[in-house]
Amino acid sequence: MKEISVSELKKMREDGIPHQLIDVREVLEYDMVNIKGELIPLGTIPENLDKIRKDIPVIMQCKSGGRSGNVTKYLMQQGFDNVHNLTGGILAWIDQVDPTLGKY
Repeated sequence: MKEISVSELKKMREDGIPHQLIDVREVLEYDMVNIKGELIPLGTIPENLDKIRKDIPVIMQCKSGGRSGNVTKYLMQQGFDNVHNLTGGILAWIDQVDPTLGKY
């Protein structure tokens, strides 16, 4: 499974590198705190495969990296070769990039 660190994602954003960030958490979690990813909850991934880009890097994100890691593996089995798991999830983003965001 391919992974990307929060510092690598931050650099991609700063450099304007096209990518798709998908947040696989639940709506309530997303509403508490998010880093502007596209919300596609874990349980809805199979029916939303058409929303996942194949032409640019796709980063899957959750709270700590476990759920998004499982989704990344699933998508790779579905033929996506451009998907990456965000190591440590939003908690790592808060710790290493933006500590002003609230943890839950």
